[in-house]
Amino acid sequence: MRSGVQVSGRLSAAGASNALELRGVTKRFGALLALNDVSMTLRPGERRAVLGSNGAGKTTLFNCITGDFLPTAGEIRLYGEDITVFPPQERIRRGLRRTYQISLLFAGLSVLDNIYLACRGVLRRRFSMLRPGRNEPALLSAVDLVELAHLQEVRDSLVSHLSYGQQRQLEIAMALAGAPRLLLLDEPAAGLSPNERQALVEILQNLPEHIGYIIIEHDMDVALRVAEFVTMMHNGRVFKEGNPRELENDAEVQALYLGEVDG
Repeated sequence: MRSGVQVSGRLSAAGASNALELRGVTKRFGALLALNDVSMTLRPGERRAVLGSNGAGKTTLFNCITGDFLPTAGEIRLYGEDITVFPPQERIRRGLRRTYQISLLFAGLSVLDNIYLACRGVLRRRFSMLRPGRNEPALLSAVDLVELAHLQEVRDSLVSHLSYGQQRQLEIAMALAGAPRLLLLDEPAAGLSPNERQALVEILQNLPEHIGYIIIEHDMDVALRVAEFVTMMHNGRVFKEGNPRELENDAEVQALYLGEVDG
């Protein structure tokens, strides 16, 4: 894990404005209060883990940030711009990307082709039918992302032939298309073997420093290794916040994970 001095220096160098601000975000589904007055601030380049048991509101929070759900109340700002009611595609254009719990890949295409399509998808001329040349920027970007995601050995393999862990690595590579500024990672370690978890940790730790992310993760060990700051949610609210060491040693957090904290 990076030292506090390294983290502070990197975030200070990234700029003074906030990457993401949530102000009193609330989401109701009829009588169900899924999010209750959630406020959160991320600096540019910050790596944040959001932890909590099932039903804590983590995925609903992501859906509100990405525009899949509109909040019932509250405000969401991305790099100072109010995006509360923006559709998902407008948030993508402003540098927000997301992975999902369920893989969304083209199984009949190769790893490189999947990443190339993701790179083309964020360009203005994305619907061009011309075959890409060897030096086309989108193709060169795709090749770079193959390396970043540690997928060189399976670059030309069909996605249907990949292991589950390799598919999750591919999803991260695709989310990095178009130089995003903020990633939302929805349980990327779910279902991975110990070796695949280690590969995931290395990928996240080696991302370009200007790219921040929020990771939702049930695997507390993975989350605490790749995060600089941790938000614990419970019953749709922010329950605790702090650095990984503080949260790891917090008795109430431990009790929550053991199911001993009431709402």
